[in-house]
Amino acid sequence: MSLAEMLWRENQDLARQTLAHPFVRGIGRGTLPRSNFAAYIGQDAFFLDAFARAYALAAARSPDRAGVPEFVRLLNGVLEELQLHASYAARWGVDVLTVEPTEATLAYTDFLLKTAAFGSVGETCAAMTPCMRLYAYLGQSLAADGVDDGNPYADWIHTYGAPEFEALATTLERLLDRYGDEQQGRTLYRRAMQLELAFFDAHGGGVES
Repeated sequence: MSLAEMLWRENQDLARQTLAHPFVRGIGRGTLPRSNFAAYIGQDAFFLDAFARAYALAAARSPDRAGVPEFVRLLNGVLEELQLHASYAARWGVDVLTVEPTEATLAYTDFLLKTAAFGSVGETCAAMTPCMRLYAYLGQSLAADGVDDGNPYADWIHTYGAPEFEALATTLERLLDRYGDEQQGRTLYRRAMQLELAFFDAHGGGVES
């Protein structure tokens, strides 16, 4: 079993908690209040900016030449995600450039950027992989349940449930396997999964389960 597979299996409890989260279920059913989703979009755009910077740091510090184009490809994937966020923001009047990050958002971005700046490339991969694998899992799970034509969050589900996003998640997992260390990776991976769940908690206020 690869390191990425092992760490994902070890964190299935948090993955299942996130899938069952009222915010995520509300996206799947199309019942999530738009105010909650609009707030999430603004915070996630702030988060993705940090995520892109972490990829850039990993590319710059790649211990071999082979890793550079793969990190750049992943960086481009984040930029495509930001385009999705921009379309939602424009539709609902969210100014992502003036968003003040919440405590949950800052906790996550600080964790990522400090790891990318001061940790090894393997540690950076361990901190970033949970986001990619978790979102692929959420998107694929919600898509498998079926998406109503009138669901306002269908684009979100299709983006993260798509084979293209799965390919990006798999690429990062390969990089984790290549550069990662089991002992260091286990702690960072678990922490990232906890921060993911906290991020959804921060946007689930008033959402019915």
